[in-house]
Amino acid sequence: MLFHTAGYFIFLAVVTGVFYLGPVRWRRAWLLAASYFFYMCWNPVFVLLVWTLTLIDYGSGLWMERVADPRRRRWLLVGSLGANLGFLGYFKYYNFLASNVAHLLDRSPDAFALSILLPIGISFHTFQSMSYVVDVYRREQRAIRNLIDYALFIAFFPQLVAGPIVRARDFFRDLYGWRRPSMAEAQQGVFLVLFGLAKKMVLADQFALLADGYFRDVTAHPGAVPAWSGTVAFALQIFFDFSGYTDMAIGSAALLGFRFPVNFRRPYLAASMTEFWRRWHISLSTWLRDYVYISFGGNRHGRWATYRNLMLTMLLGGLWHGASWNFLIWGGYHGALLSLERAVPVERLYRAVRIPATFILVCAGWVFFRGATLADSGYVIGEMFGSAGGAATWQSWHYALAVVSLLLAAIEERTGWFDRMHEKPAWVYAGAAAALLMGIELFGVTEENIPFVYFQF
Repeated sequence: MLFHTAGYFIFLAVVTGVFYLGPVRWRRAWLLAASYFFYMCWNPVFVLLVWTLTLIDYGSGLWMERVADPRRRRWLLVGSLGANLGFLGYFKYYNFLASNVAHLLDRSPDAFALSILLPIGISFHTFQSMSYVVDVYRREQRAIRNLIDYALFIAFFPQLVAGPIVRARDFFRDLYGWRRPSMAEAQQGVFLVLFGLAKKMVLADQFALLADGYFRDVTAHPGAVPAWSGTVAFALQIFFDFSGYTDMAIGSAALLGFRFPVNFRRPYLAASMTEFWRRWHISLSTWLRDYVYISFGGNRHGRWATYRNLMLTMLLGGLWHGASWNFLIWGGYHGALLSLERAVPVERLYRAVRIPATFILVCAGWVFFRGATLADSGYVIGEMFGSAGGAATWQSWHYALAVVSLLLAAIEERTGWFDRMHEKPAWVYAGAAAALLMGIELFGVTEENIPFVYFQF
């Protein structure tokens, strides 16, 4: 059940209507049942995986809180994390490791391969569950007693498939201190759903057609111009696609009285790679900071240890996105740039210089993220920085879309106009909502069913 389909809006309307009209004592159970139905629309079998991990981490949290001995608590933590990482490793990384072992043994790439279907959203709900267990271990979170409450935290449908990764303290703050959303909050929720839908159908999917056309066969479009055209198209696609999904998730949750954290803050206006990661996929970058980078030692043990910890963290972040050398290189590339910024005082340069430079560096990384193979990615990088000429794949209206998007982002950066849409007069709010609907109707891609990019993770 994709967010940008009629089926989802019918589902959301039914869930919201029953939630408010039904008995209060059944609300949590209703949301849990609806969330499982939402997940089972893709593959009913994999709900068993969600149940298994839910029971393991729920029991581990309760047991860990009752145990005083540090060694026993540590073993409980290791057991819980081992179960999560074991499932994640089998479904997501087994075939990658098997193919590399086969290569080392000079065997066929699929000699040890298994037919494994990746459960949708597994990377998101395992990270969310792991953060809860670690917080209980650190005594930063009380263990949840009610199994339905904990199961809802793991399976809540707005963020189940592609985030944002919600911390337990934030989710249970809203669950146990639940209050009916105000009219302004409900209006903002509706606007975010429409805004996210427009980002997906009007912007992301239009640029997806360009990016897919180029990366489907990169050698068919030689030259620097098509290489940069295809790469920038993907950069815009992945941003509008993922931030559009996040907006719809935050808006859907807001209608039910849950306040999810912001996950994107105009990342392509960042003036450094460090700032980029403070603006891009914020729930993941803060998760990696709090549970990986700090666990490695953070910046507490000197300059070179900091560089090492940054590199290891970003390598793991790259591997989280996918089981391939491309993702490892992408993560290592960002780790190297983050380390370099620690060593070189880039902030001395004018911000007007650093913003486009950062965007160029980010786009170079996206080549490895999007390239079908390592060879394809290497070819594109060679064309971007070592070739010239070629025909642009964009039409004039694509440039217009990009320019309008940049202007709107700059206005939002200065004024926060969209974030405060619910504060505007009714005629402004209604006009903005109508403009979004009109844009979807006139420019939305409807002839092709383009899935959200982060569904594969």
